[in-house]
Amino acid sequence: MQYTDWGERATRWTGIRSETVDVRGTAAHYLVAGLTPSPDTQVHLLVANPANSASNWLDVLAELAPHAHAIAVDLPGTIAGHTALPNRHAATIEANVLFLNDFLDALALGRVTVHGWSAGAMIALLFADQAPERVDGLVLVAPALPPPLSVGEARICRIFGRVGLAIIAPVARALLRVSWRRILAAQLRVQGDPATISGTRMSPEVAGLLREEMSAVEPKRSVRAVTVYASVMSLMLVRRGPVLDAIGRVTAPTLLVRGDEDRLVARASIEHWADRRPDWRLAVLHGVGHAPPLEAPADYVRAAIDWA
Repeated sequence: MQYTDWGERATRWTGIRSETVDVRGTAAHYLVAGLTPSPDTQVHLLVANPANSASNWLDVLAELAPHAHAIAVDLPGTIAGHTALPNRHAATIEANVLFLNDFLDALALGRVTVHGWSAGAMIALLFADQAPERVDGLVLVAPALPPPLSVGEARICRIFGRVGLAIIAPVARALLRVSWRRILAAQLRVQGDPATISGTRMSPEVAGLLREEMSAVEPKRSVRAVTVYASVMSLMLVRRGPVLDAIGRVTAPTLLVRGDEDRLVARASIEHWADRRPDWRLAVLHGVGHAPPLEAPADYVRAAIDWA
């Protein structure tokens, strides 16, 4: 879904624009809103779960627009977005980290505050670690990061996780190619509330948009999600070192955001990361689950702006 002005879709999204830029030969789609970039203007780069599209940030873009120049990017691994995928490996977490640096170069942007949500938080963290000169601040929202494990648990994950991913990923790709339409139809049928997708509460406008995007996804695009999630699970459970090192090493001021009803990211994990990095600030949004940008965009942006 692309609009010259997203106000055509909902009045509160007026001024948000769909744009495309060439990133090393790849057509990259992004949404942009807010103040004109200048030396005195904050620039916020919003990175969603890499399998999802930039439209997940529409309400956050609308809330950020009076305060900053705000950009939400479709990563190469996105299912419903519009950024091209040069090759299957371009959908991995590590490839997306490199893509962000090239994307900012293509837009001639310097330092930014990076928001990463779910698996997008892993990309944002690794980007802040690898390109500290470009990151003013880091906002990790319901982050998918390595959970605390004992030495024995970590060893088991390394041994069995590698084998499991090698077996499950090809099977999942084959299943999605054959059954994507049936899987999608079944998922949409069980949603009784038109403003709810997979149990996530959101505005009717956002829910309707996401349903349209999901319904338009072709089976060959749906298999990208397997590459994305296999990469995420590998870095969380099998090849944990790069992410754990980045947690300990990243220098950018960092805000952790969690919903107190999040059932995917355990509170114990958030507390573990906060203990490792007592300089990181924690913001807890009450009555919110795993999707603060969809469920409580105004509260989310208020927490980020107050922190910034």
